[in-house]
Amino acid sequence: MTIDIEQASVAAQSDPHFRHPAIFYTTEEEYGEGVGTFVRAEAAGARPVLVAVPGERLTLLRDLMGAEGDHITWVDMRQGGRNPGRILSMLQEFADRHADRDPAIVGEPIWVGRTPAEAQEATRHEALINLAFARRRATILCPYDTALPEDVLGEAHRTHPVVGDHGGYRSSPRYTDPHAVCRDCDTPLPEPADPVVLHFRERGLAGVRDKVAEWAATAGLSPGRRTDWLLAVNEATGNSVRHGGGHGTLRLWRTAGTVVAEVRDRGRFTDPLTGRRRPDPLAATGGRGVWMMHQLCDLVEIRTPPSGMVVRLHVGLD
Repeated sequence: MTIDIEQASVAAQSDPHFRHPAIFYTTEEEYGEGVGTFVRAEAAGARPVLVAVPGERLTLLRDLMGAEGDHITWVDMRQGGRNPGRILSMLQEFADRHADRDPAIVGEPIWVGRTPAEAQEATRHEALINLAFARRRATILCPYDTALPEDVLGEAHRTHPVVGDHGGYRSSPRYTDPHAVCRDCDTPLPEPADPVVLHFRERGLAGVRDKVAEWAATAGLSPGRRTDWLLAVNEATGNSVRHGGGHGTLRLWRTAGTVVAEVRDRGRFTDPLTGRRRPDPLAATGGRGVWMMHQLCDLVEIRTPPSGMVVRLHVGLD
């Protein structure tokens, strides 16, 4: 296999410092050859390497690397990236720690079994990588299983300036401006059946929180997960009061395996990177609440229809 990501990136006229290729694989052998060769080459060059892939692929790569992988940072993406909205923060923190050493990252945010909603938010994440890492010295290689749905594979060509497979790398003629990809991800959310509806303002928020806690216990959410979800709902309703016109509407419902809270208000979302980086507690800029929602929930969906903003917070029952 010919692997020349840098040459392909130059041909694609992408950022001369940042490289963000996708590699498509069908078999474990192709995965080991393509991704494993990249990891071994970057580690041999004394670059800091983060590998964040699903657990079964993590085991494959660790076995291939053997003792060579002792200095690599390994993360099971099924856990660290269960919510696609928290992955970018993880990647940026690793890159920040090694900013002077051209860090190399393998990130596989979509795997067979992801729900369509999760895959859509992971596609948004892939587009946002190009904004967050613009003009930064780093390489992020993203593997894609060819068994994934065709629409997911098509989006990979839109979010990566360079694409590759067992035959090598090439520029992607379908690469699209990240802002346009994010707009395309803002599809209408499906309506729930018979949700509990609560209206709230700053005065009376405590009572609303009590009702949400009672509802979550009745819905079967475990105590630990209930605490996470209630904190996220608290952040979302607090943001509505502070930034969304002083009031909002909260809807609650349960699916087969999750509980969902939706907050609607009259706010607007202007920066797609808000909440995608761990906030500086001393900084005057916002994003703390959205970052916490991503860290606490299994899936966060944000939409900005003409009427304002919609935030959906999903947490699994198990």
